[in-house]
Amino acid sequence: MARAQETFGKKEREKKRLKKREDKKKRKEARKSEEKNDEFIYVDEFGQLTDTPPDPARKIKVDAESIVVGVPKKEEQEEEDPIRNGKVSFYDDKKGFGFILDLENQEKYFVHVSGLLDDISENDKVSFELERGQKGMNAVRVKKQ
Repeated sequence: MARAQETFGKKEREKKRLKKREDKKKRKEARKSEEKNDEFIYVDEFGQLTDTPPDPARKIKVDAESIVVGVPKKEEQEEEDPIRNGKVSFYDDKKGFGFILDLENQEKYFVHVSGLLDDISENDKVSFELERGQKGMNAVRVKKQ
């Protein structure tokens, strides 16, 4: 029976494998020999990271009860009058929608026939309330003045 031939390619692959194994062993020993430096990183009063410990003389005592966790309660605000005044800038009876120009802030609001209490036409003065719709604020409960 013939013995397997050792070709040049096989010798080179074996050399590479042994060299890789040796390099890995050296790296492992180097990691073990390195001293671990247990360095601390501190945060100063401005929120910056630093390697020097904070000065104990500048320490501020904080009362735990003064810390508020959560969302602060909403303060009482004056409720706006929900009824607004405006003028119909465009209205199409056939399509059943239009736009109302608010007299206070000059914004236009969409109005649909389902939100009408009275029949309206262009240039009518109306009072209405606002309600959030799919694409923004809509005028609802619209009636003539």
